[in-house]
Amino acid sequence: MTAALVIIPARLAATRLPRKPLADICGKPMIVRVLEQARNADIGPVAVACDDKDIFEAVQDHGGKAVMTRADHASGSDRIHEAAGLIDPDGKHDVILNVQGDVPLIAPEAIRAAFAPLAIADVDLGTIMTEFTNTAFRDDPNFVKAVTTPNGHGHHRALYFTRAVAPHGDGPYYHHIGIYAYRRAALAKFVQLPPSPLEQREKLEQLRALEAGMRIDASVIDSAPMDVNTPEDLERARAAYQTN
Repeated sequence: MTAALVIIPARLAATRLPRKPLADICGKPMIVRVLEQARNADIGPVAVACDDKDIFEAVQDHGGKAVMTRADHASGSDRIHEAAGLIDPDGKHDVILNVQGDVPLIAPEAIRAAFAPLAIADVDLGTIMTEFTNTAFRDDPNFVKAVTTPNGHGHHRALYFTRAVAPHGDGPYYHHIGIYAYRRAALAKFVQLPPSPLEQREKLEQLRALEAGMRIDASVIDSAPMDVNTPEDLERARAAYQTN
């Protein structure tokens, strides 16, 4: 496992932060900041999969690669699947890594960490998680918990994802971060599956993969990257870039 095609899905519509991908962060649109961090991970070519010409042009204006995808995709997974077919129709890349478009502060090593579990042949999807240090976040259903067990290779095998506080008893609790490295065949299978019962109940798309018998393993990283969803988040991201 030495390379992946990294795709960043971006859609213009956002209720809490209008035109979020184009929000300025110290002279560059947020989507370009994410693109730069993905490039710094140095695991393969990087492209933005977008649904709007303004995002497309912003990425190209800053020297990045972008592809236009359908506007009616139900999820980022569907969008990256279409984009992978457009960018790499011959299937030269066996792994597609999905990086969220609203994490301008994500560390390159966190992106590489999502790719690492695929060194195990039986793993269909790699992802990342970090240990909760704040009980308020742990108890908040907006922070998704990963229920896992060590896989013997330095990562963890995911058994379940939930908005509840789990598992019961003494021990660490892990916050799941929604960045995924898909084997190409696993992504193709995933987007063909109908929404699953637990996925619909928990409102967590990754449960569809587990319910279908797919294996997800997670690397542990030191801290969660801040996602930008509100004007307040955006100001914090700007302040972080100003101090770098």
